[in-house]
Amino acid sequence: MTVQKRAEELFLSLQATICEALERADGAACFRSDNWERSGGGGGLTRVIERGALFEKGGVNFSSVHGELDERMAGEMPGEGTQFSATGISLVIHPLSPRVPTVHANFRCLRRGSALWFGGGADLTPYYPVREDVVHFHRTWKEGCDADDGALYPRFKKWCDDYFFLPHRDETRGVGGIFFDYLQRDPERDLALVERLGRAFLTAYLPIVERRRNDNYGERERSFQLLRRGRYVEFNLLYDRGTIFGLRTGGRTESILMSLPSEVRWGYDVKFPAGSAEAQLSEWLKPQEWLGSANEQVSR
Repeated sequence: MTVQKRAEELFLSLQATICEALERADGAACFRSDNWERSGGGGGLTRVIERGALFEKGGVNFSSVHGELDERMAGEMPGEGTQFSATGISLVIHPLSPRVPTVHANFRCLRRGSALWFGGGADLTPYYPVREDVVHFHRTWKEGCDADDGALYPRFKKWCDDYFFLPHRDETRGVGGIFFDYLQRDPERDLALVERLGRAFLTAYLPIVERRRNDNYGERERSFQLLRRGRYVEFNLLYDRGTIFGLRTGGRTESILMSLPSEVRWGYDVKFPAGSAEAQLSEWLKPQEWLGSANEQVSR
């Protein structure tokens, strides 16, 4: 069995495992499953949860597609020719409570001509951040990376900070995590890394959910959450590689845009009182080291 076929089976398995765990955490809603075919070749399985007790909207996508790239997109990738194949899992979870962070994760394997590579990552977007949660999230990914190579986490962490950045807002989308692309070492080693990281997602996220799900909030916090979700939408539509790749290769629009929240708002030049939790969020939305003696001691 080829590495790419094994990656496809891994991503399908991860989708099932993650959806089952999120359903148990929600306790009220279940994922809707939607099989689809791509006219250019291949297809996928989109699974969406909505109006749950915990998750307002979430999607966990699996896809395995193939076909032909346009010349411009082909020129932006490793390999030769215009034939491509890609398989991956992509998820975004938007909780109802503004005290519970939004989360994103994506892992993928692509081939163009003779070149095969992996990419992926995960990032956390809290509205009312708690340092122990951020430290836990980063420590989980560091442990997953360190099992392969101690140099990976610093590299992937910086890549995440640089990638999930909104230049027109001069801020990061959230508090980061890891991100990598065009990983072309030994394919077996890279597949093992991606499997380890993919299986770490629930460990990285669910403990945060359980700690924050019963925290109190009111209309002020909910309004702020909807406002900040606007930044999430801006990034996904303007900069996200997965969104751009899917739309430019004839992907299924409903599945590609399932990452967008069901409710969001924009305001004009909204300001918050100095010293408020809302105003202080800006201090979190800049690249910084979350793991280190001072930060880690907070959560131990």
